[in-house]
Amino acid sequence: MPQVFGDYGKYYDLLYQDKDYQAECDIIVGLLKRYSPNQVSSVLDAACGTGGHAIPLATREYQVTGFDASEAMIHRAREKSRLVPFHIMDLRSFSVPGEFDACICMFAAMNYLTETADIHKALVNIRRHLKQGSLLIFDFWNGLAVLRILPETRVKSASGGGRKVIRFVEPELDAEHHLCRSHYHLIVIQNGTVVDEVTETHAVRYFFPQEIIHHLDDAGFDTLHLSPFPDLDGRLDETAWNAIVVAKAR
Repeated sequence: MPQVFGDYGKYYDLLYQDKDYQAECDIIVGLLKRYSPNQVSSVLDAACGTGGHAIPLATREYQVTGFDASEAMIHRAREKSRLVPFHIMDLRSFSVPGEFDACICMFAAMNYLTETADIHKALVNIRRHLKQGSLLIFDFWNGLAVLRILPETRVKSASGGGRKVIRFVEPELDAEHHLCRSHYHLIVIQNGTVVDEVTETHAVRYFFPQEIIHHLDDAGFDTLHLSPFPDLDGRLDETAWNAIVVAKAR
């Protein structure tokens, strides 16, 4: 799993300032209340990014621990809040003390595990940090939709703090290996002058519903819920690009 969100991570919050983390946390809390057999107090936020979900959950009185492999992302998360202990660690090999009541891994972070062996390592490692009956919740790219809709070239711009970031992304689909390589080019403008440029390639693996159920079962989880995201009552078919799964630790 290559290192990503290096210099890109510096502009992550600006680019995703329109993402409604509070609404997504509402969904997460609803799923915890619906499916957890026990009271949920401690939450592990795996691949937490800049704390977009971890910090709102901590303000709702959950005891949250977060980690991410990106140093730039964790640096930003620590700047934003002291409510959550944030660590620089990898999904496949992380180790934190204690066992948790739940684990989340949001914003398609699981898709950055492109090798089957790495998916297994990460899920087994997460299971090791959970109490029996604890929940794992994560969203992911649904392969049924990726192959039907197909990724496309996109341009996005965002402004804030006196800067404007223009992001270009050129996707490269590798259907044989269930991969999409997104070639990013960021141009950062301040006072009418280009002050930074970033190029990164992010390879993500899209998953199919039965594939996810198999990986979870293999790692010691029972799948309780699988649906489009954020439409939890929808049908997970080839029209739903984003999906969410809830699994219980056996």
